[in-house]
Amino acid sequence: MGTDWKTAIREDREAKDEYFGTNPHSPIPPEERDAFEGLSYYGLDDSYRFELPLHEHDDKETVTVATSTDGEREYLRWGEFRFEVDGEAVILQAYKSDPDDDRLWVPFRDTTSGEDTYGAGRYLDLEPETHRTDDGTWILDFNEAYNPTCAYSDQYECPLPPTENWLEVPIEAGEKAYH
Repeated sequence: MGTDWKTAIREDREAKDEYFGTNPHSPIPPEERDAFEGLSYYGLDDSYRFELPLHEHDDKETVTVATSTDGEREYLRWGEFRFEVDGEAVILQAYKSDPDDDRLWVPFRDTTSGEDTYGAGRYLDLEPETHRTDDGTWILDFNEAYNPTCAYSDQYECPLPPTENWLEVPIEAGEKAYH
């Protein structure tokens, strides 16, 4: 695991800070943008970067996910990732909103939620072009974990991580809480 992924994440974070601070479509409320100095992140950590097979489910169940505004959205439970964090076995479900979509959505909460990170949880988006290896495994990199838009303003509706993705371990990687 070289430094290329670290450089890419640093560049993504810089671009996100620029967008959030200056773009009229930023989720940061307009009255806060002048004082915005960037988001807060954990340092990059190799131990939160995994190359894993997706254990695809034979039966792709529809899961109803609550949203931050008391709404609901439906996703397909597509498969699961199995790995260890600090010696603890962890299983995370991966979802799709459209069965024809190649990307995976991995929402999660962990024991940092509500303390160092956004209380409702964070997301990982896995794109086949950048998160799939030549041998077909997926790169699950928590250094890329980010807050949903509702973490910055309550004008947004965000799907909440299903309880099956509430982890009993800390994930001290990725984006921290805003404010």
